[in-house]
Amino acid sequence: MTVSRRDFLRAGGLLGLGAVAGCSADQDSRSVSAAALGPSKHGGVLRVGIAGGSTADSLDPHHPPTYTDQARVSNLYEPLFLHDAAYNIQPVLAESIEPSDHGSVWTLRLRDGVEFHNGKRFDVDDVIFTFKRIVDVKGNGAAALSIIDLAGLRKLDSRTLRIPLTQPYAQFQDELAQYYNGMVPVGFDPAKPVGTGPFRFGSFTPGDRSSFPRFTGYWRGDQPYVDELVIIDFPGAEPQLEALLGGDVEAIDNLPAERMATVKAAGANVLVSETGNWTPFTMRVDTAPFADARVRQALRLVADRGQLVSQALNGQGRIGNDLYAPFDVAYAKQLPQRQQDLDQAKSLLRSAGHSNLQLELFTSTAVDSSAVTAALLFAQQAHAAGINVRVRPVDSGMFYGKQYLGWTFAQDYWYTRNYLPQVAQGSLPNAPYNECHWNDPAFNSVIRSARAELDPARRTRLLQDAQQIEYDRGGYIVWGFKNQVDAYSSKVTGFIPDRGLPLSSFQFRTISFV
Repeated sequence: MTVSRRDFLRAGGLLGLGAVAGCSADQDSRSVSAAALGPSKHGGVLRVGIAGGSTADSLDPHHPPTYTDQARVSNLYEPLFLHDAAYNIQPVLAESIEPSDHGSVWTLRLRDGVEFHNGKRFDVDDVIFTFKRIVDVKGNGAAALSIIDLAGLRKLDSRTLRIPLTQPYAQFQDELAQYYNGMVPVGFDPAKPVGTGPFRFGSFTPGDRSSFPRFTGYWRGDQPYVDELVIIDFPGAEPQLEALLGGDVEAIDNLPAERMATVKAAGANVLVSETGNWTPFTMRVDTAPFADARVRQALRLVADRGQLVSQALNGQGRIGNDLYAPFDVAYAKQLPQRQQDLDQAKSLLRSAGHSNLQLELFTSTAVDSSAVTAALLFAQQAHAAGINVRVRPVDSGMFYGKQYLGWTFAQDYWYTRNYLPQVAQGSLPNAPYNECHWNDPAFNSVIRSARAELDPARRTRLLQDAQQIEYDRGGYIVWGFKNQVDAYSSKVTGFIPDRGLPLSSFQFRTISFV
């Protein structure tokens, strides 16, 4: 896997579908039964090979650009909430959160008895410090948490915090349920990392490996099961695979789909997870020819989605319908599945005065391993509609350089998110990554109403209205959703399919040797 700016820009977004309030504290944040995980025993050193990493590797919980960073912070630190394998939000360091004043104020109650690795008891002061740090250091969660009125935060007692927002937000809990919003103690120094996670800091060599001993004071009791976690950086998929098959690591992330048979033949296990990860074609709606909605619709009708999933994803995925956030309860499943229709595409282009359309499609292997293949396939499909698409692969530095977010026609990569958090990242005029330059007044109005709507049924109707607008005239071609494919040794157990990050969202506390 090529480490790119994309890994930072698109990191995380692991948001659940749970209710906005009242999560029970006795629920495990993974909601996985012991039977599903298999028998667990203590002991051993778990070695995990992660693709990527460099001398810029970090242990900062609020700025994890790459998979290696994400794997480390997911085990050293914990957020207030997190999603389980079924994609439901569950409490982690929080006990509950309740809205008031139409979603403008939230009251957070913390779990009792949680300690940091240095023995300090976790309390409200740490939450306040963490919120301010995330916004101050412009961490991955800064854009979302900037909605908090930091000056108005009010400590009611050591475990209860009143959180005022600058505007109503019914799904504020979603923004707290991200792995990169991990809680840290007052005065936190990333050079001396301290969290509440199942593993504590041991050693760290950027670009090489890190080791984390089991935290014996972990609040879950008998977890984690292994005595030590070792995370090893790998430059690519083949060295990773060799290490797994040679017994040098027990698990690897991002296995190429074409190597699944190799892993199975060697007696190891392949872990396939359905995700909401998507690699869209992006059309800049404020620039010709895409300023005309008919051209955008024609390009959507060009796509043979089944072929793209079959060949670009090696069959490891499912077709999309030009909408994102497929696991959101408000996902507009009722909209007709868009199919390839070359005649209709030609008709739309004629009516728009673009019968002989010439386009440049910018792509890069840094976007995703499937991106260039998908671009070339799409160009072939477009040719059948009389559209000449010139595919322009560029390197990571150029794609994510000064021109990024300015391409007229390009691709990009997004992780799983729920609808409103994704809209906030990419589909509003002030969104940090509005690559389509989408600014539709009707859409913006519906989203404002949905953000302030606490009633789930009414909010769902509003969100489906918003999706109808994007389906009719949006700037994305969402042709498919990619499966996450990982692999692990038969010597370990506890990995389960998960809709988040690789290898069960890097939750290594549940892994044990058989």
